[in-house]
Amino acid sequence: MKWKFPLAKLKKTKFLALGVVFLASLVILPLLPFSAAFSSNPRTSIQFVSPNWVAENAKDPNLRILDVRNFPLDYINGHVPGAVNIADIAFRGPREGLPVQYWNNQKIGEIFANAGVTNNSRVLVYSDESDVLGATMVAYLLERSGLRDIAVLDGGYTGYEASQPVTKEFPTYKVGRFTVRDNPAVRVSLDEVKRLIGKPGVTFIDPRPANLFRGEENLWIRNGHIPGARNIPWPTFTDAENRHKLKSLNEIRTLLTQRNISRSDDIIVSCSTGREATLQYVVLKHLLDYPKVRVYEGSWTEYSTQKDLPVATGAEQVS
Repeated sequence: MKWKFPLAKLKKTKFLALGVVFLASLVILPLLPFSAAFSSNPRTSIQFVSPNWVAENAKDPNLRILDVRNFPLDYINGHVPGAVNIADIAFRGPREGLPVQYWNNQKIGEIFANAGVTNNSRVLVYSDESDVLGATMVAYLLERSGLRDIAVLDGGYTGYEASQPVTKEFPTYKVGRFTVRDNPAVRVSLDEVKRLIGKPGVTFIDPRPANLFRGEENLWIRNGHIPGARNIPWPTFTDAENRHKLKSLNEIRTLLTQRNISRSDDIIVSCSTGREATLQYVVLKHLLDYPKVRVYEGSWTEYSTQKDLPVATGAEQVS
């Protein structure tokens, strides 16, 4: 005799199963972005590397080298073999009336693609002397765009030229396809800054020169700094003889300890235009492994236009 399952019971069981799946989806789906972030997006690495590293990795077909010096004749006169010149100023322009804002993701992706960068590339970035800020800015934008293996040439072109052969030849390569995979976790918006001012456990670091921090120079619509910010000018992280070369990490750790910068804090780096901030962002997050460091890209260019926001002047006031 064949076993029979009553039709009414079958329908009831089917609807019950569908209900269980629906309820489970309400719980599981909101968690997917977080689980995917850990499972499919390994942490980005930004490192500072020596000139010898370049020679050791030169034959890697996935390595792209970006020379981000702003004067093309400097590049034409000599550059690291295989390097493509993209001036760091190419990544920014006006947005809604504000100057020097980062271009939208599509345009940033096109710039990287035209330099031969793909989503699978390893990228080395360098500039020269004080323009280490341009190099760290482009490294930051690469991380922001989803790339995972990024390096900055310690000492920049000056340090490289002193010990390694350079070239005048331009590289040949195919234009890559680069799709920006935006990583919002590296930055904060103006609205977030508004909410975080004065909050316990939040530290704003301002790497601008002391006179700008104190509001002594009449440069902006309003002059000064975010209340409670710590002023750590960016050159204090670098060698006095070559601003593209970092001090030892032990020296930088000592400096941060002296300034009571805690590893447990939510650290936001805010400067003049979102460029200077990237050096300290890279060092704290990627070299010293501080767990939560972000950039306020709008920085003082944006903040100073907001007349409802508080502005502090004079020396830093840290409670």
